Amino acid sequence: MTNQTTRLLRILALATLTGATLLSGCAVMRGQETAGAYVDDAAITTAIKAKFVEDKIVSAGSISVETLNGTVQLSGFANSAEEKSKAEQIARNSRNVRAVRNDIIVRP
Repeated sequence: MTNQTTRLLRILALATLTGATLLSGCAVMRGQETAGAYVDDAAITTAIKAKFVEDKIVSAGSISVETLNGTVQLSGFANSAEEKSKAEQIARNSRNVRAVRNDIIVRP
């Protein structure tokens, strides 16, 4: 397998594990104006979660990612301020992200 194929398989596996849906049919969910916006949001969420899995600092299992109309909300727990910051940096630098709300709580 090529690196690109392996990476795509990882992203799809992660999407399956996290419950992200890449195709939503005709249903428009959570206030998006179009089904296309829903698909775009799901793709953003999946891409960010995949980057978390690959990152050595961010714990993908402890941080939740939700996207609505291009705005990403991060929540959950981080073990350090560095992890919180790195998660936000990854989200901000992801494709099609308009804004990031970082509600991650750093554990004492």
